[in-house]
Amino acid sequence: MTLEILTADSLAKFRHGFFTRRGGASSGIFSGLNCGAGSSDQSEIVSINRARVAEAMQVEPDKMLGVHQVHSADVIAATGPLAERPRADGLVTATPGLALSVLTADCQPVLFGDARAGVIGAAHAGWRGALDGVLEATLDAMEALGAKREDICAVIGPSISQAAYEVGPEFIDDFIAEDPHNSQFFANGLNGHYQFDLPAYGVHRLRRAGVGQAEWTRHCTYGDPDRFYSYRRSTHAGEADYGRLISVIRL
Repeated sequence: MTLEILTADSLAKFRHGFFTRRGGASSGIFSGLNCGAGSSDQSEIVSINRARVAEAMQVEPDKMLGVHQVHSADVIAATGPLAERPRADGLVTATPGLALSVLTADCQPVLFGDARAGVIGAAHAGWRGALDGVLEATLDAMEALGAKREDICAVIGPSISQAAYEVGPEFIDDFIAEDPHNSQFFANGLNGHYQFDLPAYGVHRLRRAGVGQAEWTRHCTYGDPDRFYSYRRSTHAGEADYGRLISVIRL
């Protein structure tokens, strides 16, 4: 099966893609294009999947960079292949020939590009990272390489949607403390719970930070098991582990 790659018109000047799970070599609960080396999938199979992604992005595997994601607001500026994966949740570069990647399974994969300056970025933005400022930190790091916010396009890829993201009443407190207007991203759910709109919150943070364009592809990871991995769906199904989707942009 060929790879399925979702793209955005606003990033058309860059080779990029939000890869679905289709077209990979993994089997069982990981069936498809599992690119998570941190999963319990066979490491050699994950390497095959990642090599297929690198080939689709027209880069050598060692030039498709990634980080050890820890739900932080830390961002790495890369100028070449990384000897090891640093603990961070964002990457930026102005070096031609490099690709930046993030792994997700409900959290937001965000790809950034400033075509005029020749600077790109990628961020893993779950609720914690988004609240703590990983999106703004990625923009700051891009600006340090010569990008301008008003020229940056940012696209949020497949993420868990509000309809599938139930949270407890304690969850909302951190968001209200950050900004009382954040209540707009929560809808009343069942039994005193709420439904959180993570992609809308991400778009809000990006627009508030002054990017030229921000959007969500409007794909829900939870609701489409044939195309996407989902941590929450796997948890609800009682599965022992879950696959990771990869999103990539290159110069």
